[in-house]
Amino acid sequence: MDWKNNFKKGKEIILATSSKDSIANANIVISLGFVDNKLLVADCQMTNTIKNLKENPNICVIGGYIRLKGTVEIFSSGKYFDLCVKENKDYDVKNAILISAKEVFDLDKVKKIF
Repeated sequence: MDWKNNFKKGKEIILATSSKDSIANANIVISLGFVDNKLLVADCQMTNTIKNLKENPNICVIGGYIRLKGTVEIFSSGKYFDLCVKENKDYDVKNAILISAKEVFDLDKVKKIF
């Protein structure tokens, strides 16, 4: 099975972040899938998540039994922001969160896969 299926468009995923003071935060969001080989998520109401990511760009994302660790770029305009707006007609998009995978781990098989 391709691990990216756990993060395909429309899937609920969990984002975990930490502030510069090591205060953890987690949110359930809807994935927008992979764009340019990076995972895209829309920020519509994630005040603490965005605050944490601006202080500390490291993120952990859980999709099914797959854990992805990576770094983020935050966009308030441009290509990725426009894609988020297009996919979120019912919500006001504040930012696009683009996640670059640095490590992927299969929690079920207890092994690193990327």
